[in-house]
Amino acid sequence: MTEPEADLRSGQGPTPPWLRRAVIAALLAGLLLVGFVVMQPFLVALAWAAILSFVTWPLLLRVQARLGGHRAWAAFVMTLLLTLLLSGILLWMVLLLRGELTLALTELAALLEGGVQLPEAVLRLPWLGPWLQELVLEIGADQAAWGRYASTLAQQWAGSALRVAGDLGVNLMLFVVSLLTCFFLFRDGDRLLEQLRNILRGLLGERVQSYFAAVGDTTRAVVYGILLAAITQGVMAGLGYWAAGVTAPAFWGATTALVALIPFGAPLIWGPIGIWLLLQGQIGAGIGLLLWGMLAVSWIDNLVRPLVISGVANIPFLLVLFGVLGGLAAFGLVGLFVGPVILAVLLALWREWAAAHADPGVRSEP
Repeated sequence: MTEPEADLRSGQGPTPPWLRRAVIAALLAGLLLVGFVVMQPFLVALAWAAILSFVTWPLLLRVQARLGGHRAWAAFVMTLLLTLLLSGILLWMVLLLRGELTLALTELAALLEGGVQLPEAVLRLPWLGPWLQELVLEIGADQAAWGRYASTLAQQWAGSALRVAGDLGVNLMLFVVSLLTCFFLFRDGDRLLEQLRNILRGLLGERVQSYFAAVGDTTRAVVYGILLAAITQGVMAGLGYWAAGVTAPAFWGATTALVALIPFGAPLIWGPIGIWLLLQGQIGAGIGLLLWGMLAVSWIDNLVRPLVISGVANIPFLLVLFGVLGGLAAFGLVGLFVGPVILAVLLALWREWAAAHADPGVRSEP
């Protein structure tokens, strides 16, 4: 019995096709919305897993060849390598910051107890210099004042510390989710990508291939840009540390390069070192290092990264700059990749549209 016959026997007219399509579309939209709500806490972790698996895919193929073509074992080895590498980097950074922060606080307390006198160059600063000297003398002369000051700071930052601790727990969970997702992407990523390509090809036609190429080229370019900018910042910062007479300039240069993987992270290293030199009375070295950091080291992050992305992915420099900064503001760290990728796909759409409507013999690519 057909559906119209069933409708007539039940006393109802045939269901209009538009109504069936509307109901199916509403159900599909509802399922997609519920699915987004369920997956929303893990979207950033999934994005990082996709980026990590994509940029390390050539290494996966080499590992697979060494293991006799066993993809599952290769995926396990690659996931283990990523876990050890990322965990080692995070642990090293935590231990480094913990040790240096403890040493800095100990030396600062010793200076305050001795009644430190700020350099003349600092004292001559309007409003700031006299206030700093008065604060230092008050804390150094009265140990109770130091305790009260520390207690006040502790109370002010207690809530923030709890929030940071909670964030660390959430981020640790997302870190585990990313690594677990990497394993399945390593194992089945090529099949998943082929299925996605076939679905989009059915919806958008053969033009989808150019979109996939734009996404792949931009993602690789962002990775190259981040690594090259961080290494260059570390080298330039190391030269500045050596010129300023900082102990172990190569070590601090490597530390700066590692922290520079985070956007705008390099000032967290050269900034405190420059300020510490000023407090030690090394005015020329401190001011020189701070100027070198602002004018030479930090500007590299804003120039090298967009230039590399622009050159590799064939995207205009200004568009890359907007993608990096806008993506960072909108999506956080993962926006470093998402922002340029979105603009790259939009640029591919623009070029396709411009080529379709251009006069013969007129070049349409920007």
